[in-house]
This record gives sequence, C-alpha cells and structure tokens, in this order.
Amino acid sequence: MDNVKKSSSGVLKISEDVIITVAKLAALDIEGVAELSGEINKMSKLKNNGPIKVKMYEDVAALDIKIKVKSGVKTMQVAQEVQSAVKESIQTMTGVAVARVNVIVDGVVF
Repeated sequence: MDNVKKSSSGVLKISEDVIITVAKLAALDIEGVAELSGEINKMSKLKNNGPIKVKMYEDVAALDIKIKVKSGVKTMQVAQEVQSAVKESIQTMTGVAVARVNVIVDGVVF
C-alpha cells in the first residue's frame, strides 16, 4: 500500500519500502540494539515475513518491528528508545503519521 497525500501540484506517495528503510535505520541507530530479527536484505520482498511490518490505516501507519538486543542492556529501556526513534524518524522524514510502533524483542546477542 502506498501512503497518498494530495498537494496543490499533484499527489505524493510514500512507499512502504521507504517507511521500512527509515524504521530499520532508526532502530539500528539505538545503542543496545544488536540487529533486527529476520531476513534484512530482502525486506521489500518479504514484507510479511521480515523484521518490520507496516500496516497503513488511511494516512496513518502502524509498525511491528522485531529486534535482538545486546547482552547486559536494559531491554525495556532499549525497546522504548526504539519506539520513540522509529516514530519520530518516520514522521520527520516522510510526513506519515505513526499511530503505534510495536517492538518485539526476539532474542539476546551475547
């Protein structure tokens, strides 16, 4: 699905692949995140099976993101930082409103 916004000069579309890429970069930038859980290189081909899932409800996005955290970090704090960073990055870079970011901690990397 594409996010569609009308402007005075036409229609703007933001691809889900762009939202996935922004979310990936924002999540991996958080200290304590070891990696995304799942096949990262083929995200656009494996949207339903990859580490990041995007659902669009009209002009609002909802995301599920699976991460693995580094050993010795506070998992809850890292997950909350990922939520905030992903939401802020997507809204800032694409203009797409984000209703929620569900973070699933799928493992610990030692």
